[in-house]
Amino acid sequence: MSHTSPIAYARLGAVLAEASMVSREKAADVVGRYHAHADEELAPHGAAGALEEFGVAVSVHGDDVDSLREGYADLLARAAEVVGGGMTVTGVRLVEGEGPVADGRRDRVEFACDGRHVSVRAEHFADDYFDHMAAHAAVALTAQPPDPRSWRSVDFPRDRHHTYDTVLVLATAEQAAALSALPGLVVR
Repeated sequence: MSHTSPIAYARLGAVLAEASMVSREKAADVVGRYHAHADEELAPHGAAGALEEFGVAVSVHGDDVDSLREGYADLLARAAEVVGGGMTVTGVRLVEGEGPVADGRRDRVEFACDGRHVSVRAEHFADDYFDHMAAHAAVALTAQPPDPRSWRSVDFPRDRHHTYDTVLVLATAEQAAALSALPGLVVR
């Protein structure tokens, strides 16, 4: 199905409901919160970010954060909330590697996912910026079989020299295709 109309909260809500990513009631609730602007066109990066408002995505902040330790813990808690079903993430910690961060310090993000200890390698070049690939790898561990959904990156056109959040959406292959039919979005 091709969606040629511009992306707006109302259109995004309809696509998410059609793809069974949210209930029609949830879509209507979110669109209702933005009722004054529900039909205004969103830039593709704005539409990607709006997925978080519908409860189907998380974003990894592109600018500096107050604390990497707290940032990873918050990110994983939000991912667990999107996954739902009683999945828990506990004991999130950042284990710093040796050497100066300016040289690309090799760290580990460790946590328990439903009681199973996991560790994800991360490379940090500053104490206040996420390793986006490591963040995606850590978030990916929150979606486990038999859940048919997986965390997928939402891509959109980017301006040079502009910082964007990395948006990760929890979707099946069919749901990813439905979102990718929207102009300017590609879900990988």
